[in-house]
Amino acid sequence: MFTGITVSMGRVVSLKRRGTVVELSISDSVVLPAAKTGDSISISGVCLTVVENNAGTATFHVSEESLKTTALGTLTPQDRVNLEPAMAATDRFGGHFVTGHVDTVGTISAKKQTGHGGLDSVKIEIAIPAGFMKYVVRRGSVTVDGISLTVVDTDESGFSVVVIPHTLSVTTLGTKGPGDRVNIETDILGKYVERFITGYMENREQGGSKDLTLLTKLKEKGYM
Repeated sequence: MFTGITVSMGRVVSLKRRGTVVELSISDSVVLPAAKTGDSISISGVCLTVVENNAGTATFHVSEESLKTTALGTLTPQDRVNLEPAMAATDRFGGHFVTGHVDTVGTISAKKQTGHGGLDSVKIEIAIPAGFMKYVVRRGSVTVDGISLTVVDTDESGFSVVVIPHTLSVTTLGTKGPGDRVNIETDILGKYVERFITGYMENREQGGSKDLTLLTKLKEKGYM
């Protein structure tokens, strides 16, 4: 489990094909020196396991499926990636629940300053497949390349977020622009709500409880 708070940016050292996996090596002086074999690390939003660590250069195995369904397949040596170690039970919870299981890959469609120069935040618009928009809500949480962000606006084709100068300076979003692909993980709470409602409605259709109290409460709390 992660929180979506990037701790450091690592640099891709190499990508080597090893049978059915790609061996991804990343160097870093903050997160990786303390990582042990078997530890889980969020690599730009993708949960990967450390298989080897040599003085801050850690190696991860990336499956063919992960290469196809995340933006990791576009990485090349010297690229920067966002790093976050798995949280401990005693850690401060700074962002939101992030699993490291990417739902889809989005594409940055626009990146605009919100002010008139100087220390300005940036509004980033991201297009994602329409089927995932049901999990993205205005003022809700979304994970972009491992970064916990608040959704500002939504439309049929995607959503927008506003990124503060600090986040731009300590994550890869500072250098990414239109056309770049980013890993998207939607809020897991929304997925659970959908699952509960689907099961509830199926039960009603099959002659189960007709009580609408649950649906009424969900509407009152803004889930529907």
